[in-house]
Amino acid sequence: MEVSAAHGCPHRGGGNDIFSLGFGPFRWVCTSCDPDDLKRTDEIAANVLEDIINQGVSAASKQQYEDNIHWIKEAGKHKMVVGSQARILYSDQKGRTAIAVAFNDAIGQGNLKGSVVISRDHHDVSGTDSPFRETSNIYDGSQFCADMAVQNVIGDSFRGATWVAIHNGGGVGWGEVMNGGFGLVLDGSSEAARRARTMLAWDVSNGVTRRSWCGNSNAEATICHAMDENPKLKVTLPHKVQDDALLERAFKE
Repeated sequence: MEVSAAHGCPHRGGGNDIFSLGFGPFRWVCTSCDPDDLKRTDEIAANVLEDIINQGVSAASKQQYEDNIHWIKEAGKHKMVVGSQARILYSDQKGRTAIAVAFNDAIGQGNLKGSVVISRDHHDVSGTDSPFRETSNIYDGSQFCADMAVQNVIGDSFRGATWVAIHNGGGVGWGEVMNGGFGLVLDGSSEAARRARTMLAWDVSNGVTRRSWCGNSNAEATICHAMDENPKLKVTLPHKVQDDALLERAFKE
């Protein structure tokens, strides 16, 4: 897709809607089952997010980054792990990709004892069509469609996911939502790093784009910023209605 030449990229936003900003739950499991590996991944994730803040982020995103840095630094103290050595935090496309690549580098350098599997929850930006929760603030009528989850899981599959799943239910109950899921094994290889960069970019941008099309200004600013950072990303931007009264007259007539 190409950017519409008739429409620029306004960097503005309204309320702090996490999905429109590209934030959602990012998960990982240390396959070594070693608590020390989990502790190291916590430290890596915190360092990565702090580096991103230092590079500069939008005012709307900064609070999300700061909250999640606080969360991941405190997580180990509260002994929440039961069984698998796993963790979760909320992050956007840039954060997820950077964290995944940093994990992969740590594995390749021998700083982690085993592979790390990453995924994300159904409470997320792109993988869930849920008109009563995740997509409830999409007001153009498409919140009742199940296309985003399907597009997400198909796009993830050929961008390098280790496995994908499309399923019903989660969060709001069976029959009320469609979810697309993935798993990606980070094994320290250059191929794993390439897959993480490629797949995670799609996994997030797909949903941010959808939200921008429905008129969400935060999402439009977010996807414009993603295009600024990645010249290969080309997203069609919406043409806004200049006269709201025109729509009212159209519906009446």
